[in-house]
Amino acid sequence: MNVLLLGSGGREHALAWKIAASPLLTKLYAAPGNPGIASEAELVKLDIADHPAVAAFCREKKIDLVVVGPEGPLVAGIADDLRAENIRVFGPSKAAARLEGSKGFTKDLCARYNIPTAAYGRFGDLTSAKAYVEKTGAPIVIKADGLAAGKGVTVAMTLDEARAALDACFEGSFGAAGAEVVVEEFMTGEEASFFCLCDGTTALPFGTAQDHKRVGDGDVGPNTGGMGAYSPAPVMTPEMIERTMREIIEPTMRGMADLGAPFAGILFAGLMFTDKGPKLIEYNTRFGDPECQVLMMRLKDDLLVLLNAATDGQLAHMSVRWRNEAALTVVMAARGYPGTPEKGSVIRGVEDAAGDGVQIFHAGTAINGGALVANGGRVLNVTATGATVGEAQARAYAALDRIDWPDGFCRRDIGWQAVARERAS
Repeated sequence: MNVLLLGSGGREHALAWKIAASPLLTKLYAAPGNPGIASEAELVKLDIADHPAVAAFCREKKIDLVVVGPEGPLVAGIADDLRAENIRVFGPSKAAARLEGSKGFTKDLCARYNIPTAAYGRFGDLTSAKAYVEKTGAPIVIKADGLAAGKGVTVAMTLDEARAALDACFEGSFGAAGAEVVVEEFMTGEEASFFCLCDGTTALPFGTAQDHKRVGDGDVGPNTGGMGAYSPAPVMTPEMIERTMREIIEPTMRGMADLGAPFAGILFAGLMFTDKGPKLIEYNTRFGDPECQVLMMRLKDDLLVLLNAATDGQLAHMSVRWRNEAALTVVMAARGYPGTPEKGSVIRGVEDAAGDGVQIFHAGTAINGGALVANGGRVLNVTATGATVGEAQARAYAALDRIDWPDGFCRRDIGWQAVARERAS
């Protein structure tokens, strides 16, 4: 098969690494890719927002499957445009991608199909939103409705924080994404990420993970796109997976089919495990980042076989096998992240850090004058496996400490909840 992978982050490097291992693969292209992906695929200078250009490339290179990494192109309808040209795509339609593209859409779907989630209100103006916040009180959660690169959510512990978050949304801090807001009840419990491969009819469980959203050790500071993750998530027991499928995933699949937008692709549920059971925080309609990195390290099966089955509506006949090992990834970020990251600093020692159950996935890197440099906020994903989360954590940090990048930083406590559980057991 000839495969085209769209995207340029750590998630896409992990997908490229796993797809490249498939015996089904003839040629892997990546657009636009990054220096790490270049070791697995031929990089292509394509504007992935230019759907006709992507389709023309697919015809020229006889692409058998397009794998869409990031959410932006999916919400913009690239899957529909390529399918209209008879090009096979792994990823949801524009209508189905609303599950990520509009938080309000998802909340309304939950209300309609009795899917457990936080109580909420939707608002298109500042006055109404502030009135709701004043009436409800703090703590409370403010979310920009649209895509905001993981930064449009504020967990406001005080009314002043909530008011400031609403001001930021309606004053344009998140562009069009903040033109409407969702204000949610503050939920308490343990968070986890749950993934399902979907083909429009069948949802096949595809692994669990826990990530670390806040920028600082001890879960302090602003939210980010994710500073690290580990898999599997201890809270996701077989019983809890079964309940999540029954109460959250299956009603979602039925609801989307009822709306004429059956969901095919990867469905990523962010969950909160409350004293009343699992509740949906939000959906993403693509592999998580950095959750994808730990899932790919643990996946025993051929990813390309599974992506083909999802694309062809054949998941009812499939199963997924996982290695017994745990996996953990630590994000190395550029100084200034999650604000304005400093770009251009030189990174050394990446190749020396890999090996012995360790993979370094590139997220925001570039080559400048022959040197590897930082070219984004989240720059490297140092990912390791181990018999336990604690062992994977030790391997990951030992590898990270071999990387010479004075201008980078990371959290030093990724996996702390799981490691504490292991020590207590």
